Amino acid sequence: MRLHELKPRPGAKHRRKRLGAGEATGHGKTSGRGGKGQTARSGSSIRPGFEGGQMPLIRRIPKRGFNHARFATRYIPVNVGALNRFDDGARVDEEVLRKAGLANGRADGIKILGEGELTKKLTVVAHAFSASARAKIQARGGTCELVGPKAVPAPGPTATAAEAASPSAEPPA
Repeated sequence: MRLHELKPRPGAKHRRKRLGAGEATGHGKTSGRGGKGQTARSGSSIRPGFEGGQMPLIRRIPKRGFNHARFATRYIPVNVGALNRFDDGARVDEEVLRKAGLANGRADGIKILGEGELTKKLTVVAHAFSASARAKIQARGGTCELVGPKAVPAPGPTATAAEAASPSAEPPA
């Protein structure tokens, strides 16, 4: 086999469909675009749910209910059975769990759940614990340390109170 003898496998290369090349091709006249109108034109894209000016279904049905999903506290769940990979007497916090690949993604904190058995004495630092997880950790002589919620930076000026109180330049006379 030489370089000039190489060929693509049968069926690997498709011939481009030539539209509008006469009725005998099967793709003549409207070139596979159906009839006339907006969808037959180039650059046409009608947004999902658009019904041609008729009042769309999403606006015909009544609005119902409300929820606080945007404001809910979302935790990354970690089961106590997964904590056995750490050394006896180790301190396990969010950073350690992320490095170990047990906590991935964005959330408001870590919650330790009680699935599985714990065989080691650990100091576990998390944002929340289930009752069964707390019992299993403490039964092994470990401790559960609660961390407060993650601080969200408040909008507005970032000057501290000390900087605001001390004048950097003399006020004009």
